[in-house]
Amino acid sequence: MLRRLCLRRLPSLVLALALSGTACAAEVLRVLSWPGYADADVVQAFEARTGARVEVTLVDSDETLWQKVTAHDAADYDVFAVNTAELQRYIDRGLVVPIDPAALPNLAAQLPRFRDPTTLPGTTRDDRLFAIPYAYAEMGLIYDRRQFEAPPQSIAALWDARLRGKVLIYNSGSHNFSLAAQMLGKGSPFHLDAADWAPAVEHLVELRRNLLTFYVQPEESARLFLSRGAALMFANYGTQQLQLLRAAGADVGYAIPREGALAWLDCWVVTRGARNRALALAWIDHLLGTGPAHVLDARHGLNNTRDPAPHQAETDRLVWLEPVEDVERRNLLWERILSGDRATRVLAP
Repeated sequence: MLRRLCLRRLPSLVLALALSGTACAAEVLRVLSWPGYADADVVQAFEARTGARVEVTLVDSDETLWQKVTAHDAADYDVFAVNTAELQRYIDRGLVVPIDPAALPNLAAQLPRFRDPTTLPGTTRDDRLFAIPYAYAEMGLIYDRRQFEAPPQSIAALWDARLRGKVLIYNSGSHNFSLAAQMLGKGSPFHLDAADWAPAVEHLVELRRNLLTFYVQPEESARLFLSRGAALMFANYGTQQLQLLRAAGADVGYAIPREGALAWLDCWVVTRGARNRALALAWIDHLLGTGPAHVLDARHGLNNTRDPAPHQAETDRLVWLEPVEDVERRNLLWERILSGDRATRVLAP
């Protein structure tokens, strides 16, 4: 009874202010992220700056990301990170919305190669910007210095007969057919013509003979490289794997092949179902700041879009991933190659 009487005596203005404060505190930004992109201290800094609360959901695969975003037509999340090749199907389904670059002051601090969307395949559609570059990794070559007199210069090093049983690669039909396409001298490694499939398969059957084994996760690759005495690795996660190996005491080097390094570029996008698009853009701008950028490289071994990578020049040719001509066929043929089939059987219907 006493509490009820006290509440009755509160001026209506105080009650209004209290309710207003509760509403502000309830502002929530729903973030769908890869590990390392929304660490606790990065989130806390944003919350302190905006007064909003951030809910982070982590994903570990492109397919999981797709399932979560599409489950309720993008209504469950406000902003998420996705690579430029995967982004295309989200745009096709109308799950993401264009972004006004004027709302992101920290774009001005990005490296020149990330400030021009026309040089980044997949970030725009019909002259509208859909994605803001955030983190990337070129798929370079990690090599054991003790087994190499000089750094490898070409992707062809993976096929070097002297490395029989000492090569470690990422288990991906899509990426590995792109490597074969580079060996064939294709202008785009993501588009094989009808006449290209047979020689590409032959290259990958030959590569199989050099394989020590293959990996999926970066930690797994470091463990295998060290425990199995690998000489050379196609580094799907780039400098992240380099950092893991060096932290474990390995004497390894890193090389970008002269053909150009396949490279993934993760970007932040805003969903169609975002409750507060201004808050979503504020999150993206926050992540383009110096603090989150430092977390990416120092803590996780990933390249950010503000600072030049120590092993890489601004003029280096990075081959940004694009959707391939037939991902299902690439994966099917790769599974046949791994099973030990000859080239003629791999291509059989």
